[in-house]
Amino acid sequence: MSDKPRKPRRAKKIHYSDRYRDHLAPSYFIIWLGLAGMAIVGRLPHRVALLMGRMFGYLMLMFARRRRHITETNIRLCFPELNDDEQQRLVKATLLDNAVGLFETCVAWFNHRSITDDMIEVVGGQHLFDAVAKGKGVILVGGHYTTLDLGGVLMAKVKKVGVMYRANKNPLFDLVMRNSRAKFCEAVIERSDMRSVIRFLKKGGVMWYAPDQDYGRGQSVFAPFFGIQAATITALPRLVKINNSAVLMLGHHRKPDGKGYIVTISAPLEDYPSGDDEADAAVINDELEKLIRLYPEQYMWLHRRFKTRPDGEEGFY
Repeated sequence: MSDKPRKPRRAKKIHYSDRYRDHLAPSYFIIWLGLAGMAIVGRLPHRVALLMGRMFGYLMLMFARRRRHITETNIRLCFPELNDDEQQRLVKATLLDNAVGLFETCVAWFNHRSITDDMIEVVGGQHLFDAVAKGKGVILVGGHYTTLDLGGVLMAKVKKVGVMYRANKNPLFDLVMRNSRAKFCEAVIERSDMRSVIRFLKKGGVMWYAPDQDYGRGQSVFAPFFGIQAATITALPRLVKINNSAVLMLGHHRKPDGKGYIVTISAPLEDYPSGDDEADAAVINDELEKLIRLYPEQYMWLHRRFKTRPDGEEGFY
C-alpha cells in the first residue's frame, strides 16, 4: 500500500449567512423559541440543569422508542457478558446520561464560564503539552460521549482546540452552534473542509477528531469495535502523514457523583499510522473502546454505529 497521502477533498461550500438579522422571518420563530429555552436552561444553577436533564431522560425512556431500540441493540451487541437485567440497567443509564448531555450542551453554548477550574480534573495533560511543543500539530481522537459540546469547554481549561462539525440543515441553528463553539474553541471547521483542517494542523494547532460514527462504505474500512465489525473512516492516517502530527486519545466524562468532570489525555500513539488502513482503524477502535468502558453509560449508544454491514450480513436495526 502506498504511503503517499491522498489529496484532500475539495471543501463543500456552505452559503449560510453569518448575520442574525437575516434570520428574523416567521419561519425561524420555532427555532428562536427553542434557542431561548436552551439559553434559560444554560443559565440555571449547574446541579439544577443536571437534575432537569435526568428528568428529561425519563421522558426519553417512555417516548423515544426508536432511540431506545437502537440503544438496546448496541448494548446487546457490545456487552454480551451482561445478563438481560444488567443490559436494561445500562440502557436506562445511557438514556438518562444522554439527556443530561443535552442540558450540558445548553450550558456550553450559553453559559460556558460557569464551568470553573475546580470542577475539572485533568489526567495526562503533560502528554498534550509535550506534543504541542514539537510544533507539528496534534490530533486528539475523541468519541461521541454525552459531554460532547461540554468537552470543548473542559479542554479550553487545558488547551483550546479546533473542532470539526457537521453543518446543520437549519441556517439559524447552524449559526448559533458555530458562534457558541467559537467562544471556547480555537477553530470551528465544517467537516468537509479538510484544507482548513490541514492548514490548522500545519500552524501547530490541536484538532479534536471523532472517527466513531458510521459514514458508510465510501471512505471506510471494517474494523472491530467491541468485537463487532464496524465501518470506520480512514481519514485520520492521511491527516497524520501530511504533517506528522501526534495522535493522542481524549476522554471527557462526568464524574459519577455529578460533582465535576474528568479529562483524560493519553500518551501519543506509537507506530501510528502503520500504512495498513484496517490495522490502523482497529487500533483507534480499540483505544476508544478502552475509554468508553470506563463510563459506558456516557457514550452515545443512541447512534446506529453498526448501520453499514459487510457484504452478506443482515442489518441490526
